[in-house]
Amino acid sequence: MNKANIAPESAFQNWVETFAAAIEKKDGKQLAQFFAEESYWKDFLSLTWEMKTLAGPGEISSALETTIGPMGIKNFRAAPNRTAARFARRSGRNLLEGYFEFDTAIGVGVGFARLSYDEGDPSSVNIWQLLTTLDHIHGLEEHLDDNRPTGENYSKIISPYNWQQDREGERSYADRDPEVVIIGAGQSGLMLAARLRQMNVDALVIEKTKEIGDVWRDRYNNLTLHNELMANHFPYMPYPTNWPLWLPKDRLAGWLEAYADFQDLNVWTATELVASSYDEEAKEWQIKLRLADGRERAMKTKHVVAAVGISGGAAKRPKLPGLDSFAGSVIHSGEFKSGLAWKDKRAIVIGTGNSGHDIAQDLFVSGAKNVSLMQRGPTCVVSLEPSAAISYSVYGQGHPIEDVDLMVATMPYPVLIDTYKEITRKTNELDKDLLEGLEAAGFKTHSGEDETGFQLLYLRGGGGYYVDVGCSELIINGDIPVLHAEEMDTFQADGLRMKDGTLEPCDLIVLATGFEGMQSIIRKVMGDEVADRVGPVWGFDEDNNLRNMWKKTAQDGFWIMGGALVEARLFSKYLALQIKSSLDGLMPEDDALPLKKAS
Repeated sequence: MNKANIAPESAFQNWVETFAAAIEKKDGKQLAQFFAEESYWKDFLSLTWEMKTLAGPGEISSALETTIGPMGIKNFRAAPNRTAARFARRSGRNLLEGYFEFDTAIGVGVGFARLSYDEGDPSSVNIWQLLTTLDHIHGLEEHLDDNRPTGENYSKIISPYNWQQDREGERSYADRDPEVVIIGAGQSGLMLAARLRQMNVDALVIEKTKEIGDVWRDRYNNLTLHNELMANHFPYMPYPTNWPLWLPKDRLAGWLEAYADFQDLNVWTATELVASSYDEEAKEWQIKLRLADGRERAMKTKHVVAAVGISGGAAKRPKLPGLDSFAGSVIHSGEFKSGLAWKDKRAIVIGTGNSGHDIAQDLFVSGAKNVSLMQRGPTCVVSLEPSAAISYSVYGQGHPIEDVDLMVATMPYPVLIDTYKEITRKTNELDKDLLEGLEAAGFKTHSGEDETGFQLLYLRGGGGYYVDVGCSELIINGDIPVLHAEEMDTFQADGLRMKDGTLEPCDLIVLATGFEGMQSIIRKVMGDEVADRVGPVWGFDEDNNLRNMWKKTAQDGFWIMGGALVEARLFSKYLALQIKSSLDGLMPEDDALPLKKAS
């Protein structure tokens, strides 16, 4: 199998056929021979009913041998409608990459394989990384393209009611309760609702703000997404091809509104969950909603999903010495709207993450008389271009986004660590002048926890990073001076006094000090008992999975949906599949999961 002698499609087909034959035999020892000494298998529901990662040929082959029979895997084949197989060079390895499909007793699976080979012996390939996922349940294929609805129930005038009247009736829930209630109509809640609709699940989304999209619309004036448009498409409805690469928050807010409308989602705005209890015997929630007009509506529902954002909790407001005596205005970054309101005023922004930098820059360009940025600890800084774009560059290579999502999801945590270390080494070189300029200006930088950069700071839930859209240059040039928290003494009526006796006069203090995590808002909405039972949310657990995200929690019938647009698009599918499987009685109880039952 030499790149000069064989096409990647043929090479991949050869592997598929030999691996398929081994699967048919269900022989763990034979399956083990397919995996490299360093190898990983990730499964999203298709064979384990879990979001599971296994490592090494022994552990992987044993798990495959255990699950192949009960799950009824058959017809393992190259995927005909996916990106073609290709040779690649990644992490110092020669790789053959490709997509495959397979059938199970429950549905149809799709996966991605990274196969390593030695140019000295190109006929021998080993699995380095393998991803298997449940793509759809039998009979519940997504209603796309040739499988789209005909609309003939309206075109043939079968009913006296038109489409709009039927939609209004469906959305009112006057004659029924929903099977699922989703709390939050941000991108996560809406994407999940769209996925569930494709699976014929009746879902109601409730949103406490007045309009869909306010979760973005109400944020500070100049907020723009810090990754390019191509990575941020929504399921079933990609952005127009003439839209800008960098999405302003108000354009994204409008898109959320349009998405809910065009995907026929049932959303109640200005609505809050005010009471909930779970009936263990009936396996359902009894909830009470406060509606926009002040009335209350009691409902029963099988599943409740919190889609309130990983930082959707209360604002963190640190206790700072003397702050109560400050005579000016003190606001949290979540309350800041526009720097135009502070023209010719003096401001101190406390916190050097994305929000702190953006707000300081907004104040400066809006004509504030003086803006200082107070740093409480070292910050991971990367340039927007080219550095931050590297992490998302795979989405700009012209491949279908569904294929790219699977490829990205294939990477296991240990390889992710090594990959981000290498990316961070590269971005530090690219940003050398930027970082040196910041240090010279008194701004402290670092490269993230264990030198893995800003992406893992985000995934680990630590924060403390900034994707530079211009504020760093203002710091380097001295337009926005840097203050350090350890050098402050106390606030007083007219400003901040430092330990050396100097006074930093100001009219405004912005606390860009972050938000409580999702567990805090779950506690507020669902109560202490549920929050304590579920436990911490986000950040990696002992199995290197994000804690309590997109999978069963310790509370029956309660799920958590969240993440940035990239994560929400991918994992909304697997959460929807779990909910649908639970509703239809397909998903086994925890102690009957294939791997747990075998152990």
